[in-house]
Amino acid sequence: MALYEHVFIARQDLSNTQAEGLIEHFSTVLADNGGKVVEFEYWGVKTMAYKINKNRKGHYAFLKSDAPSAAVQEMERLMRLHDDVMRVLTIKVDAHGEGPSVQMQKRDERERGDRPEGGFGGGERRERSFGDRPDRGGDRGADRGGDRGGDRGGFRR
Repeated sequence: MALYEHVFIARQDLSNTQAEGLIEHFSTVLADNGGKVVEFEYWGVKTMAYKINKNRKGHYAFLKSDAPSAAVQEMERLMRLHDDVMRVLTIKVDAHGEGPSVQMQKRDERERGDRPEGGFGGGERRERSFGDRPDRGGDRGADRGGDRGGDRGGFRR
């Protein structure tokens, strides 16, 4: 059997228990077809980058499975037919990562108030002054051909 990771997005108007019920439902679909869900995570309601079916938010769920391809295809088919599921992504992986996913790690950091040293930029911060800028000269209009007579387009009449 092969290892897979699945992420699906359910409609925003579902309750948390209904969204978690979808995880259980699709886990049983995999189990009925000879596979098993190794681990699952409910990521909660998140804002999406763009609207899907007039929804701005959605319930995100993540599943790690060990299943034959026929079981995964059946689960995906049923997900695409389900009215509450808006998007599905399945990826075949060589090995499942240990511990929680990156999304859950981010959530833990936000809840504890942890921040990386130096902020989220990761780079070194330095103070800037106007002395860091190159010299542009005194009169900006003179550098570009003189007086334009108030004409912003640069065309002469």
